[in-house]
Amino acid sequence: MISLRSITVSYGGFTLLDDVSFHITEGEKIGLVGRNGAGKSTLLKLLAGEQSPTKGMIEMPSGIRFGYLPQIKESAKGKTVLEEAMEAFSEQKELEEEAARINRELETRTDYESSAYARLIDRLGEINGRLSMESHSSRRARAEKTLCGLGFKSEELGRMVETFSQGWNMRIALAKILLMDADVLLLDEPTNHLDIESIEWLEDYLSTSRCALLLVSHDRRFLDNVTTRTVEIVLGHIYDYKVPYSRYLELRAERMAQQTAAYENQQRMIEKTEEFINRFRYKPTKSNQVQARIKALEKLDRIEVDEADDQAFTLKFPPAQRSGDVVFKTTDLTAGYPGKVVFTGANVEIRRGEKVALVGRNGEGKTTLLRIMSRELDPIEGEAVIGHNIKLGYYAQNQEDILDGSLTVFETLDRIATGEMRTRLRDLLGAFLFRGDDIDKKVSVLSGGERARLGMAKLMLLPYNVLVLDEPTNHMDIRSKDILKQALKKFDGTLVVVSHDRDFLDSLVDKFYEVRDGRVKEHLGGVTEFLEKRKIENLQQLERRTASEPEPKAPAPEKPSPAQSQILYKEAEKASRKRRSRIDYLEKEIAKKEKEMSEIEKFLANPGNNCDILQLTRDYLENKRSLDALMEEWTGLMEHEN
Repeated sequence: MISLRSITVSYGGFTLLDDVSFHITEGEKIGLVGRNGAGKSTLLKLLAGEQSPTKGMIEMPSGIRFGYLPQIKESAKGKTVLEEAMEAFSEQKELEEEAARINRELETRTDYESSAYARLIDRLGEINGRLSMESHSSRRARAEKTLCGLGFKSEELGRMVETFSQGWNMRIALAKILLMDADVLLLDEPTNHLDIESIEWLEDYLSTSRCALLLVSHDRRFLDNVTTRTVEIVLGHIYDYKVPYSRYLELRAERMAQQTAAYENQQRMIEKTEEFINRFRYKPTKSNQVQARIKALEKLDRIEVDEADDQAFTLKFPPAQRSGDVVFKTTDLTAGYPGKVVFTGANVEIRRGEKVALVGRNGEGKTTLLRIMSRELDPIEGEAVIGHNIKLGYYAQNQEDILDGSLTVFETLDRIATGEMRTRLRDLLGAFLFRGDDIDKKVSVLSGGERARLGMAKLMLLPYNVLVLDEPTNHMDIRSKDILKQALKKFDGTLVVVSHDRDFLDSLVDKFYEVRDGRVKEHLGGVTEFLEKRKIENLQQLERRTASEPEPKAPAPEKPSPAQSQILYKEAEKASRKRRSRIDYLEKEIAKKEKEMSEIEKFLANPGNNCDILQLTRDYLENKRSLDALMEEWTGLMEHEN
C-alpha cells in the first residue's frame, strides 16, 4: 500500500535517517521503536506529509487518508467537546452540502439528455452511496461512544474544550483521528495522557480496526497487544521484525550477539592480515602476497556493531529503617478543597512492607490522597493517621514545579546531601546517566526524562522507609522503567504509587485502592486480577447508566457546627490566598514559556546556516511540555477559584 524508498533526512551535516526503505501493507499494525532522537517522530511526519525527505520518495495510492496524532497538538477553542469531535466528519458534511447543491440544480434543469446532466446524476449517486453508510445521528452516537471510551463523562461532552487541560484536549484530538475512518493511523505516544481504562479501550479499538497503524509508544504491553510487526531505527538505519515487541527484543538480542561475533572474527582476521603485511612488507619474495592482502583489506566490507541502547542506570535504594506496623490509616475520610469534596467515607490501611497502587480516572482524587498521606493537605472530615517512625519520600508528578530551574544538576543534589553522600554525588549522578558535562546543566534545560531521573535521584539521598510516587514513569523510556521497577521490587520499605502503566505495576504491587465516583475501594491481588474484575464492573455500570444520566456524585459532608464553620472559613481564606499567589506565579511562568516558544518559532520559520534545527525542535517540544503542565495546574486552580 505504502512504500518508502531510499528515504534520507539530513539537518546540516547531521543525517537522521539514512537510505531507509520499507513497505506498509493494508491493515498492518506496526510498532516503531528506537532510542529518543532516533527519528521515530520524523518518520511519522514524513508519512503525514508534514515534512519532506532530503532524498528518496514515498509511494502510495492516490486518495489515501492518514490520521496523524503528534505528541504535542494545539488545542481548539470555541467549541464543545462533542462539537470538536464531530469535526472528524467534516468531509461527510461537505458531501451533504454538495448533494444539496446538486439536488437544487437538478430541480431547475431541463436538459435531461445532456452529458452534463448525466454527470450530475452520476456524482449524486456516488455521494449518496458514500453517505448511505452513516446518518448524522449515527455519527453523533459514534463520537459520543469514542469520547466516553477515552474517559469523558457524558455530562462533560457539552463543556467547552478550553475548560479542559492539555491532556484532556489530546484525548479529544485522538477521538477525532479515530473517527476519521483513515486508511492509515500514525500515532505518536497516544497513551501519554490516558488512564488504565482508556488504554484498555484504545487497545480493543486499534486491534480490531481494519486500518493500517504505525505506532510509537513506550508502553510495552500496549505494543504487544496492538502490533504484530516491529520496525527499529538505529543510527539512521532500520531493522524490520515481523513480530510483536516482546519477541522483537529476543530476536534483537540474537542479532546483536551474531553481529558482535562476526565483528570480533573479522577484527581478528584484519589483525592477522595487518601483522602479515607489516612482517613481510619489505621482503621481495612475499611482495605479491603482501600487495594482494593490502588490496583485500581495502575492498573489505567492514562490519560495524550497531550502537546498542543499553546505557541505563542501576538503582538501589538505601536500607529502610523499621517503621510501625501500620504506615497510614484513614477512617471515614472526607477529602477535597474549599468548595469541592473529592471523595468521602474512605477507609484505607497501608501496612509496613506493602506495595500499593492507587488507580482511577484523572481528577478522581488519587493525588489528593497522596497529599493527605504526605501531610500537604488536611482532611475535611474523618481521620488520617501516619504511623510510627515514618520517613516519607514524595515524588510529585510535575518535577518542574519542585526542581529549581536556576540550579545545575549537581547543585540540586549538593544542597540536600549530607555526610558521606556528599562525596558520592558524582557516582550517584552517573548511575542516573548524568555524566561529564551533564552535571553542570541547568535544570531549566533538562528534558522531561532527565528531570524524572533527577527527581528520583533526590530520593536516594535519605533513607526513607516509605516511598510515595505520583506517576514516576512519565517521560521514562522502557529500559529506564524496567530498572526502576526492579529497584522498587527490592526496596524493603513501603511503596505507594500512582500509575496508569500496567506493565510497570504488574508483579510490583499486591494491593490496589481505586478512587471512583467519590469513593475509595480496596482490591486485593495483582494488576491482572484487578483489571479482569474492573472490566466486569465497567460493563455493568455502562448497562445501568444511560448517556443522559449523570454519574453518581460524592455525598456532601454533614453541616459543621458554628465553631467548625469559623475554622473552616479561616482555612478556606488562607487556602484561597495561597492559591491566588500560586495562580499569579503560574500566569507569569506561562507568559514566559509562551514568549520562549514564540522566539523559537521565529528561528524555525527562518533558520540560519548555523541554526541547529533539531535542537531547536527539542527545545520547543520541551517548552511545550512545561507549558502544558503549567496550564493544567492553572486550570485546576482556576476551577477552585470559580
